[in-house]
Amino acid sequence: DLTRRVLDHEIYGLTSPLLTTSDGRKMGKSQGGAIWLNADMLSPYEFWQFWRNTTDADVGRFMKLYTELPVEECDRLGALEGSEINGAKVILANEVTRLCHGAEAAGAAEATAREVFEKGGVGDDLPTLELSPADVADGISLAQLIVRSGLAKSGKDAKRLIAEGGARVNDEVAVDAGQMFGASHFGTPLKLTAGKKRHALVVLT
Repeated sequence: DLTRRVLDHEIYGLTSPLLTTSDGRKMGKSQGGAIWLNADMLSPYEFWQFWRNTTDADVGRFMKLYTELPVEECDRLGALEGSEINGAKVILANEVTRLCHGAEAAGAAEATAREVFEKGGVGDDLPTLELSPADVADGISLAQLIVRSGLAKSGKDAKRLIAEGGARVNDEVAVDAGQMFGASHFGTPLKLTAGKKRHALVVLT
């Protein structure tokens, strides 16, 4: 009404009911961070991973909401069980990422995921923290690296992650939050892992 009175134009809005997962949790900033559409806010790989990590019970519904697949195909894929549902999750991730970031980005994200999870390698599309020589001149601790790479929100969270055995450096379990890294450690990209599914690279530029 304000727009009509001030600008003499009518505007239209599109709304959606509050989206929740199958267990009733809201999908949003309070659940593990916002799922940004802007690649500068969330990389296509991380976007792809969000959809790949969908719970089994949500696959069919999310396909209907966020892809252009036929309803019958969404129902068929959503009804899969066991290891087969993982293939459906890849399709979901690819379709949503393709719509948001393009087919090339979707393919690159899937290739990176396969490289990291199936081959234990380092994919080209992983989130990357770039450090300058000045950043590591006096050394930088593992906890700091984990925070700056986005794998933990604070130093306290990073230390807890390490203490619980959930952090790895180049696929080796990390045990010392105070472990220091200097320029000599970055001859090749350093791969950091938090939990089973979150990864980041650290490079010296």
